[in-house]
Amino acid sequence: MMAETKPYGGMGMTVWFMYVALGAFAGVLAGLLGVGGGLVIVPVLTFIFTAQHLPEGHILHLALGTSLASIMFTSISSLRAHHGRGAVEWSVVRRISFGIMAGTFGGSWVAAQLSTRFLKGFFVVFLYYVAIQMLLNIKPKPQRQLPGWAAMSGVGGVIGGVSSLVGIGGGTMSVPFLVWCNLAIHRAIGTSAAIGFPIALAGAIGYVVNGLSVSLPQYSLGFVYLPALAGIAATSVVTAPLGARLAHSLPIDRLKKIFALLLIVMGSKMLLSLF
Repeated sequence: MMAETKPYGGMGMTVWFMYVALGAFAGVLAGLLGVGGGLVIVPVLTFIFTAQHLPEGHILHLALGTSLASIMFTSISSLRAHHGRGAVEWSVVRRISFGIMAGTFGGSWVAAQLSTRFLKGFFVVFLYYVAIQMLLNIKPKPQRQLPGWAAMSGVGGVIGGVSSLVGIGGGTMSVPFLVWCNLAIHRAIGTSAAIGFPIALAGAIGYVVNGLSVSLPQYSLGFVYLPALAGIAATSVVTAPLGARLAHSLPIDRLKKIFALLLIVMGSKMLLSLF
């Protein structure tokens, strides 16, 4: 079947190059902006999978599952770099992880029941939301302290659930929440990188399990497309520490505005594909 052999056929090397380049870029983003590479990985994989003629009805599911699986590798590399700089609040990670994992696993089950068209529309809305937030530099003011275990689990459930529907490590939600709770921005980014691992782990497991009963291309493990995962992971683990180092020296606010424009372009391209 062409959908199964295309990655290793005529456009095989081009596809591998795109996977590797995507991983390098996503890794830098994960460490630099604390938003995770999923915001770029999901739309780019959607475009690549469409060009490869993978099953149209499951392109978004494969992109979301593969994105979360790749973030497992990126988050480990990124959190180690942030931990080395003392920028991870591990007490927060412990308190929020149960809710994060429960919400993400449950969200992956919900996503498996939804159509690619709905998921694509939801993702576009989320991209625009994040882009506007970055362009207008909307930041919550530190107004409270971190809540207790129960409330943290509830917050984690919401962050995990949304993250599973858009294939990200949760940084676009966890960083503002932590800043609102009086965590310094660099510690919020570092802690968000650590929170990304349980999100990615639970999400990847959820997408694998929920995709096992679906007819998918060769080299798929559930809703995780292994060739894409291998290419992205190979470079993202190398570039994530670089992004973490740059986060402590570059003008993050200016870079976020540039990134926001990129999100708008990608979101608009995805939106047009719905019609």
